[in-house]
Amino acid sequence: MEIVYNKLVRDNIPDICKSNGDEPFIRVLNDEEYWEYLLKKDNEELEEVRTAKSLDERKKELADKLELIKAMAEFSGFSLDDILEEAARKRQKNGGFDKRLLLEKVLKR
Repeated sequence: MEIVYNKLVRDNIPDICKSNGDEPFIRVLNDEEYWEYLLKKDNEELEEVRTAKSLDERKKELADKLELIKAMAEFSGFSLDDILEEAARKRQKNGGFDKRLLLEKVLKR
């Protein structure tokens, strides 16, 4: 039986497939393809966070999102530390999401 995935997977997945007796067909993506598949994977991972059935499952899906952010940062020439430092700067300037504020509207004057 053949199952078609056409999706970005973690580096060890082909070896895991082989250890299960399966034959994976893979190719290395060029830069443009890689970025597009990172974006698609981000949407996939967001949906998995959204539909997680337990806190433990949500934690695992958030870990996948973090790994994806790391890959996106490195592709863009940044380290995860660079991204965390930028997040800290933005938090210092604009705050975080701790207060759970919903901005409904603004009356311009």
